[in-house]
Amino acid sequence: MKFLGNILWLIFGGVETAIEYFLSGVAMMVTIIGIPFGLQAFKLGVLCLWPFGSVVREKQQTNGCLNTIMNLIWFFIGGIWIWLTHVFFGVLLYITIIGIPFGKQHFKLANIALSPFGKDIV
Repeated sequence: MKFLGNILWLIFGGVETAIEYFLSGVAMMVTIIGIPFGLQAFKLGVLCLWPFGSVVREKQQTNGCLNTIMNLIWFFIGGIWIWLTHVFFGVLLYITIIGIPFGKQHFKLANIALSPFGKDIV
């Protein structure tokens, strides 16, 4: 069932969302300061390609306030807009019964898009 959900996800917007994350990751990696943010965008892009069956967990060894500072910077350079996009599509998909699993994936992506530092994707 997860395989079918991922295939449908790719057909109905997953590829486009992942491409957006990959392009923004490349743009962020132009500067040395943007490299960690680009890596997080790539992590989100990979999650957008295959979200069903993936689990987002807090890292066991976190860097304390460094993750908090990086998440705050992420929030202001575009994390809020990514989060709002995922929440909008999640709510839109929850309106239909068929779209509920896809809306659930958008809410999972919204959670990690708001603060990606300090999280692992399993």
